[in-house]
Amino acid sequence: MEAATATTRFLVSSPTPNHKTLLPSTARLRRRLRPLAVRCLQTPDPTLPYSAVASGLPRHRLVRLVDEFASLTEPVDRVKRLLACAASLPAFPEAGRVSANRVMGCTAQVWLSVAMDELGRVRFAADSDTEITKGFCACLVSVLDGALPEEVLEMTPEAFGDLNVVGLPMRAHSRVNTWHNVLISMQKRTTALIAKREGRPSADPFPSLVIGPDGIEAKGSYAEAQAMFLSPDGSKIKELVSVLRKKKIGVVAHFYMDPEVQGILTAAQKLWPHIHISDSLVMADRAVKMAEAGCKYITVLGVDFMSENVRAILDQADFKKVGVYRMSNELIGCSLADAAASSTYMQFLEAASNSPPSLHVIYINTSLETKAYGHELVPTITCTSSNVVQTIFQAFAQVPDLNVWYGPDSYMGANIVELFHQMTDMTDEEISGIHPDHNRNSIRSLLKRLHYYQDGNCIVHDMFGHEVVERIKELYCDAFLTAHFEVPGEMFSLAMEAKRRGMGVVGSTQNILDFIKNRVQEALDRDIDDHLQFVLGTESGMLTSIVAAVRRLLGSRESRCKIKVEIVFPVSSDSVSRTSVNGSQGLNYAIPSDITELAVVPGVANGEGCSVHGGCASCPYMKMNSLNSLLRVCQQLPDKDGTLHAYEANRFNAVTPGGKPVADIGCEPILHMRHFQATGKLPDKLIHHILHR
Repeated sequence: MEAATATTRFLVSSPTPNHKTLLPSTARLRRRLRPLAVRCLQTPDPTLPYSAVASGLPRHRLVRLVDEFASLTEPVDRVKRLLACAASLPAFPEAGRVSANRVMGCTAQVWLSVAMDELGRVRFAADSDTEITKGFCACLVSVLDGALPEEVLEMTPEAFGDLNVVGLPMRAHSRVNTWHNVLISMQKRTTALIAKREGRPSADPFPSLVIGPDGIEAKGSYAEAQAMFLSPDGSKIKELVSVLRKKKIGVVAHFYMDPEVQGILTAAQKLWPHIHISDSLVMADRAVKMAEAGCKYITVLGVDFMSENVRAILDQADFKKVGVYRMSNELIGCSLADAAASSTYMQFLEAASNSPPSLHVIYINTSLETKAYGHELVPTITCTSSNVVQTIFQAFAQVPDLNVWYGPDSYMGANIVELFHQMTDMTDEEISGIHPDHNRNSIRSLLKRLHYYQDGNCIVHDMFGHEVVERIKELYCDAFLTAHFEVPGEMFSLAMEAKRRGMGVVGSTQNILDFIKNRVQEALDRDIDDHLQFVLGTESGMLTSIVAAVRRLLGSRESRCKIKVEIVFPVSSDSVSRTSVNGSQGLNYAIPSDITELAVVPGVANGEGCSVHGGCASCPYMKMNSLNSLLRVCQQLPDKDGTLHAYEANRFNAVTPGGKPVADIGCEPILHMRHFQATGKLPDKLIHHILHR
């Protein structure tokens, strides 16, 4: 929802000789319009049988309301009508102005109470601290108060799409949909009343962590396991920082690390500047900066393609003498990288090579070897989950008859196609705001030439299947919803719907972190008590970075208001396992002889950490990076006797089938992406390669 000031500014944006004459003070308007307010709200007579009051009545009321606003041709008249509706709302009890009754996602404060009377009708009461939003609430209450539960639940946001209050349809993409957010809360609470009336137990909530000014509260065993390492051992921090500083070692780690490792690294960042936690794209960049600052070694906490990329980018930057080390002497795989290395993926690329002009858009989360082999078959550019849409748009803009082949993440590919299909329903003006060279016709055209690989996915994001989505709809439909671009289509659609009303984000891990930070900052700026609830639609390892960011924001200013931030994990509450106190397997790993020495931690082993519908809450490959291994690798540097040979990142001396160095050819798609990020255009070299293969 918009703040009242922003809404009013939007309402009066039409050319007028004098805005002041159109918008008299709220008090004067309410006195002037009070007779009109009688018609705005028609509360059912509780003494009449329900069939005489509400059978089919909500839709009839809505039609009358839509017709009434449609008859007002001037925006100022619609504003007056909305304020008249606001004036008609019955007084909301002061005792009801509590956080449990707040509607999330509103800049203005909105309170909503829902009850079921003895005749089985749903009764609504609402209020807001701004008149415009209060008018929105009044319209919704006038339509739905006294309705049957099924009538409330069958009402769709689209039904209110023609309620033209301010001169533009309510479905306009540029506005946060007040109607939608309040309606969602009405329906969620109605569903809970139905369950209570029928004696059905409510669904168990997902585990969550609540971050507040007084500390952290863990709800559920999985959340408790996640929270164990948010206050790390000071002696371990000191030990790690000491060896890093003494031997000039930099650390780059992915967001999905083990919580113990992340807890230590996050605290150690304050004492040693050459520690960085991010998504995979930034890791290699920061490694170069660390080398430039004098680091002699870079330790990589991630999967093998990440350490390979760090090694290759350092070599490209002429830091070949800087050592790069992994955290295991075994392969640290990745389901996506493995999919791209398969024979079926090569067949996918061979089809692309036979359909010129073609561009292969490959996800950054793949091996350097795969990028090299792909680039030799088809001109290739890498992408991330945050820039893939713009990459494809720009490619089609520069080569209009292009064929684009995206891989290897099948869910992301399907989500991109679905997103483009949704955009064909947007106006040309709205589309040009996303990319200036595109419109509905160009998107319809490119959809025919957009292909994606259909046999690859991330085992973590695969967890967000049908059962998880249904529980989110039931329990968290009014919460902020975050989703990685790699999630299955049903979760993607749910997050996109939330995004359209300002309640969600779909993108990369960094996009998710930024979204949460922005919403917390907005709550701080409002300076009122609030409870923000976020469903975390990605790997649970993100938690440490989220908690650190939220704590910094909450501690950035003194305030009498209490703001709580709840992070919800969509996994089963018993998703924990037992593993070594010292972390995952690493150097000199030993199995404790006494079961009492084991600790409960999140991670994947023997099926734990898994959702109610398959897939896992935490990546088993990422959890092969342990604090124990990091300390031991650091302590044994420099590696004079070759003890750490199996821990060194791969430096590719191999050549492609065409006889070209894998390291050079594999880096080229990454450099093409760097050029696109810097200039907004695909490089001339790549375009020439596409057109003149």
